[in-house]
Amino acid sequence: MAGYKHLETLRELVTLHGGPGFEHQVRDRIRAAFSEYTTDLRVDTLGNLIGVVAGEGEGSRPRILLSAHMDEIALVVSRIEEGGFLRVAQTGGFDPRTLVGQEVYVHTREGRYLGIVGSKPPHLTAPEERTKAAPLEELFIDIARPESSVRKLVQIGDRVTLARDVYSLQNDRLAGKSLDNRTSVAIILETLEVLKKLRHTADVYAVASVQEEVGVRGAATVGYGVDPDIAIAIDVTFGDFPGQAADEGFELDGGPAISYGPNLHMKVFRHLTAIADREGIPYQVELSQGPVGADARAFQIARAGIATALVGIPLRYMHTSVETGAYRDIVACGRLLAQYIADVDAATVEDLSCY
Repeated sequence: MAGYKHLETLRELVTLHGGPGFEHQVRDRIRAAFSEYTTDLRVDTLGNLIGVVAGEGEGSRPRILLSAHMDEIALVVSRIEEGGFLRVAQTGGFDPRTLVGQEVYVHTREGRYLGIVGSKPPHLTAPEERTKAAPLEELFIDIARPESSVRKLVQIGDRVTLARDVYSLQNDRLAGKSLDNRTSVAIILETLEVLKKLRHTADVYAVASVQEEVGVRGAATVGYGVDPDIAIAIDVTFGDFPGQAADEGFELDGGPAISYGPNLHMKVFRHLTAIADREGIPYQVELSQGPVGADARAFQIARAGIATALVGIPLRYMHTSVETGAYRDIVACGRLLAQYIADVDAATVEDLSCY
């Protein structure tokens, strides 16, 4: 994977821990990465990180928001049981089928503690239970300490995240616990790197948002606060897998997926695809007929409405400990967004409200 400037930054981000509402560790690392490109770096009340890349020219300039959420799915301690075992609840969308046997960190006020997600052994289950996945309520975390010690260290509400390294696979692919959505932070960095070589009149607001996994909360406040002319939410979508229907997943190394649907601005969508065609950037089109997830949902209805697009890269095994993506898709998406930003001017913005 030699030659990718932000690869090591992404690898580091994937190994950091930042569940919804507890993104500070991740935010600090992104702040350092953003500082190479942006000015006026600030953190708002909710915890969103916002940096600005000023456009050329005097007077009023187009305002483009690039947003990637930095939180990851996590668990939260809901009960301490006899023997010191911990029961947990969701803060995000874990598939409980993937949790049994995973190593996790329990993040407490005293530090983090390694634990194991356990369940009843198959030998002790009834025959009819063996064909069913154990629900989250039946799983527990063992941090290998006496109950008295656990009760001193752990509090209800302490966060739990996966303890997983990041792996380099063949064909410039990565696997790890939080490529959703740290890959999109890398896309912003790739965009800003390419943008250094281009002229642009738009002011670019680079945002790492919080709490997407529990209801796009950071996007709701940052969309209102920045009040951009155009907002581009950057997130992941479903990668290809065996036995999938044709519309269920997208090809790794096939380029970014650009979403198309009623709550995404048609003119921004068409402009993005035209840029990709012009520049020879591979892309895929994702049909989003209902209200899309990700930050785009909040941006569209902020203030009087924002012209919004949703782009991202395919990931295999989403919301597991081995989410897998292709770095070539990250680079392609960064090129696309940089060229789009360079193409936007005042006339582009004015045309967005002409139907």
